[in-house]
Amino acid sequence: MISFPRAKINLGLRVLEKRPDGFHEIETIFYPIALSDALEFVVSSGKAAGDELVITGINIKTRPEKNLVTRAVKRLRTGYPVPPLKIHLHKAIPAGAGLGGGSSDAACMIRSMTKCFRFSITDDELKAIALELGSDCPFFLNPVPSIGTGRGEILKPINPALEGFYIMLLNPGFLISTKEAYHNCIPARREADLEELVAHPLSAWKKLIVNDFEDFVFKVYPMVGDLKRALYKAGAVYCSMTGSGSTVYGIFAEKPEISGKLKDYLIYEGIL
Repeated sequence: MISFPRAKINLGLRVLEKRPDGFHEIETIFYPIALSDALEFVVSSGKAAGDELVITGINIKTRPEKNLVTRAVKRLRTGYPVPPLKIHLHKAIPAGAGLGGGSSDAACMIRSMTKCFRFSITDDELKAIALELGSDCPFFLNPVPSIGTGRGEILKPINPALEGFYIMLLNPGFLISTKEAYHNCIPARREADLEELVAHPLSAWKKLIVNDFEDFVFKVYPMVGDLKRALYKAGAVYCSMTGSGSTVYGIFAEKPEISGKLKDYLIYEGIL
């Protein structure tokens, strides 16, 4: 079975408070984009003793046994008869980039195994399994634009009316630790919620919709802030860092053109 785990961007990301369980309460809008990995698996033939994961495409440093795809297989196998699998993961979504690539891979693997082997799993159980693997994994089980609260797992579909706009992603070539970003982010509550703010015209978002991680990330990794400013200079209507970085995106009313060194950082462009 083959699937194509999609990346996401965050339209705003608010860190509201740290919870007693060590996680953080957040508010964000997850928005899926067409950039995707490719994930394929078949049942191993013969007397295979275990799973085999082959990773191609963008080089990621995680060992196969630590990859979220492998962890997803092992977790589902604790309650369901998943046979030994041969898995091929082709990476196009950079790791540690704020695009949710690993979480999307894991969610796709869970969903695909459930469908392939016809396991009888409720949506709530599927969501609980996904949440064990990552706070944004539940979103990728059904990746439609959604407001995410709680850890990001409480989801409400929303339509930010971005269809037809162009998007461009720039990545500086290094990853940013999510743990480090949360540790250095100061939680804060706000009066207006994101659902209210995204109802404003896109041209107003620059002053209204923020990613709370940017203050810390731009100070420690100034190149990320430089790329955001470059996107505005290139004509973007709205720009932001996605997740805890390191990718930044720009949303354009018309197809953008960039030149010079910026092309070295381009990882995706397309239509929303």
